[in-house]
Amino acid sequence: MTRRAALVSLILVPTLLLSGCVPSWLQGIVGGGDVSTPTGEEVAENLKPYYTQVLTWTGCGGGAQCATAIAPLDWENPGEGDDIELALVRHPATSGDPQGSLFLNPGGPGASGFDFVRDSVDFAVSADLQREFDIVGWDPRGVGRSSAVTCYTDAADMDQFIFGIPESEFGTPEWEAEVIASAVDFADACAENTGPLLGFVDTNSTVRDLDMMRAIVGDARLNYFGYSYGTDIGARYADQFPEKVGRLVFDGATDPTTTTFEVVLAQSEGFELALRAYLEGCVDLGACPFPGSVDESLALISDLYDRLSENPIEADDGRFFDANVLDIAVATALYDEGSWTYLSQMFTELRTGVVETGFLLADFYYGRENGEYIDNSLEAFIAVNCLDYPVETDRDVIAEQNAQIREVAPTTAGEGSLLGDVVCANWPYQFDGELGPVSGAGAAPILVIGTTGDPATPFQWAEALAEQLESGVLLTWVGEGHIAYDEGDPCINDLVDEYFISGAVPEDGLVCDGGQG
Repeated sequence: MTRRAALVSLILVPTLLLSGCVPSWLQGIVGGGDVSTPTGEEVAENLKPYYTQVLTWTGCGGGAQCATAIAPLDWENPGEGDDIELALVRHPATSGDPQGSLFLNPGGPGASGFDFVRDSVDFAVSADLQREFDIVGWDPRGVGRSSAVTCYTDAADMDQFIFGIPESEFGTPEWEAEVIASAVDFADACAENTGPLLGFVDTNSTVRDLDMMRAIVGDARLNYFGYSYGTDIGARYADQFPEKVGRLVFDGATDPTTTTFEVVLAQSEGFELALRAYLEGCVDLGACPFPGSVDESLALISDLYDRLSENPIEADDGRFFDANVLDIAVATALYDEGSWTYLSQMFTELRTGVVETGFLLADFYYGRENGEYIDNSLEAFIAVNCLDYPVETDRDVIAEQNAQIREVAPTTAGEGSLLGDVVCANWPYQFDGELGPVSGAGAAPILVIGTTGDPATPFQWAEALAEQLESGVLLTWVGEGHIAYDEGDPCINDLVDEYFISGAVPEDGLVCDGGQG
């Protein structure tokens, strides 16, 4: 057998460093009873029931307040089908006198904005922003506590879908039939257990939800901080509702013009470069498992991929640690420089056939704990992307694309996926639209932040988005890892905070390098 293409994604994976410092409290019900005052703005008659609804905020632990909003299943036909629920959470402004709300989205698609704000507000934004704004998070449609995508209801089925290895020889018709059957079974389960919602979890529908939520919390203009895929939501919002733009910041920006292949190509190159950066700094981390040069170490890692493709290591729970699992584990640790020590630990363990840290990283990515899946992030990720991107099915084109990926990521790319995106190719709902640039014509200034060493949302995407937006202002963070604001450097963070608080717009093209600016 041989390794398949890497499962790369736009998801904002919270780093292991973050998960280690997020408070675990949720101590009963406190406070509550506040109600929202919708803007009362003019909308179409069939939208009024949604735009005029009043939220009731009730205490849900740790000073947070929670509420549920109702949105139409289909924004093109509101009121003519089932409605959906959107789960919101907020931390009221600590000053008691907020400028308004500041909506946050941590990325994905599939990441929970509800959990991000409820449990990690101190990590998400500064105390200054918490003083000036009600900090609001929500689970987008299809995600978590909102009306959600549901596929397999048995963790064993999900394990087989993610970690299962075809029994047939790689590349044979029998192998192909197994891979397609797995994809079809997963798609069928999603359709059966999710229902009509599965066809309406696209990002454009989420943008419409966001505008509705802005209105019902009482904000005439949207203040929004989006990370990673959350920047895609924000960019589309600016394009569709430029007159409603207040202050928007996009950190770890995506480029709305990219195809699935272009995303995979850029991320494959980004993670290859991040792996090289890890190896360059490995000795400084202590207990580095690679004593040779960077190129020699990359060759050793490439050999490890090949060995695991041929001879996966069986874990105590019966799962096999193969090249695919290795790839997810490596990518997860490379999201943030603070997690590089886990990478060293994993490579050290693999020398003796131990896969504990490797599965720790992979399970963290997939939201798997103690044999169960604690969220639906992967299902939502797949469901949204199948609606947001067209699928390439031409085998010759796929072969050429695989060759290009191998060229930019020779260590990790392997043979590639001979069938392309086999899941979305067999999805019950398909992409219906076109990819293109955004302009946000007439919108107030929008900050776009890119990190030069970001493997998940490469810096060139931030450059592209800032160029597309008529009012885009590019800030550059020179460093490694995904997202700049969470580095806590004042060169970026002070500018972002001041922009949100006072509207002060930084100089376009400003470069921050270790706080030197």
